[in-house]
Amino acid sequence: MNRPLLITDCDEVLLHMVAHFADWVAEVHGFSFDLSAPGFRNALLQKDGEPVPAERIWPLLDDFFTTEMHRQNIVPGAAEALRQIGEMAEIVILTNIGDEFEAGRVEQLERFEIRHRVLCNRGGKGPPVAELVADMQPSAVVFVDDLPVHHQSVAEHAPEVWRLHMIAEPRLAAHTPPAPDAHARIDDWGAAVGWIRERLAQGPAPA
Repeated sequence: MNRPLLITDCDEVLLHMVAHFADWVAEVHGFSFDLSAPGFRNALLQKDGEPVPAERIWPLLDDFFTTEMHRQNIVPGAAEALRQIGEMAEIVILTNIGDEFEAGRVEQLERFEIRHRVLCNRGGKGPPVAELVADMQPSAVVFVDDLPVHHQSVAEHAPEVWRLHMIAEPRLAAHTPPAPDAHARIDDWGAAVGWIRERLAQGPAPA
């Protein structure tokens, strides 16, 4: 077996994104974003108060990542946590954006001195996590993400992976319950790093 592996999301785990997206859609499109509402479909509202049509959401996100990634800032404690975890484990950043944004994401993370392998993904993260496990053969794996749907996907496709639910934006975290398929919910890197290191040293999660 090889070194343990941390697979972490980027937006609202390593970098703040939603608050900056909310500012941008208000400035450019006149939309409002309710940070207390569950999910983009319920949170993103037109000027008349009606939800933005679902088919517009991904194009808006793509536009944000095309021109506005410079707005994003580091989550407190994230870079130091990765340095500590990197002493014992490999790290892969699995981010739910299109491949066309990979170079921009790498450059963006480097500005915060985060230099790890970046993989882009559309859809559930279970399959790419399972592929990483099969390719790298780590002694243990921890997966960190803010979206419950990805914890469900990883639980289905790679049940031996430890799953930590983290939401770095406090206004979202306050209104979002713990993901049912995660092993734990910790929204602060200072508290999360110990939990992650313990699981990486422990071995695979129980099936």
